[in-house]
Amino acid sequence: MRNRDNERGGVNDAPAKKGRSPRESAKAARDSIDGPVRRCILSGEHDARPHLIRLALAPDGRVLPDVRAKAPGRGGWIGVTRGELETAIAKGKLKGALARAFKTGEFSIPDDLPDLIASALERNALDRLGLESRSGMLLTGSDKIATAARSGQLHALYHASDAGDDGCRKLAQAWRVGSDREGSDLKGLALPATRPILSMALGRENVVHIGLTDRNAAKRVSEALDRWLHFIGPDPVATPCETASQGASASDITGDRTAVTVHEDFE
Repeated sequence: MRNRDNERGGVNDAPAKKGRSPRESAKAARDSIDGPVRRCILSGEHDARPHLIRLALAPDGRVLPDVRAKAPGRGGWIGVTRGELETAIAKGKLKGALARAFKTGEFSIPDDLPDLIASALERNALDRLGLESRSGMLLTGSDKIATAARSGQLHALYHASDAGDDGCRKLAQAWRVGSDREGSDLKGLALPATRPILSMALGRENVVHIGLTDRNAAKRVSEALDRWLHFIGPDPVATPCETASQGASASDITGDRTAVTVHEDFE
């Protein structure tokens, strides 16, 4: 699993303090994470629940993604990339880990499980954008976003995969000016979704750029998008907008972290 500190204030990967046992170091890392914590059944690493993917058993015994963690019964949590999952499936590691999580070996892993997970994460991320759009927390249109950016009201910036370089650069510059961060690399992030896909998700016409003006809404969108993008890996589709590069700062969310409630069970 990757280091998420710079993205969402996730796991603290700082070296263990001298004299700490491995168990104490692991607990310290868990205690630095916001919200309920779960353990990835494949890597053994801990992360906040919204950053992981829950796998659950369908009534017919198939293992299916439960990205909103609503399905009843026991589940297994994973935080690996698609490539890592495919390797774990091929080597039988996922089957063994799920057998321990489910407390049974009576289940089947669909051949297209990675595809099912990717599709579910994409749908969840697009649904989240749609919800924020309907709640009035989301802007579309270069002029509206630029105005919010220059006035310091912009908290996150995203672009369609087929957005033009010029529009992306202008909005990034407006955001840096409004945030008093000129000279920094603050910029938006090109999503692996075209204009028609984003337009359908938001129920608006010709969605090229997306801006979020509420900090909490930006955090919710960031979590949904990051989980999807982490799983499918970098640059899954051709993205002409220069902000598609890894490390693009789609969100400027910051804040102090609070203590967490640690639950290491699988449910």
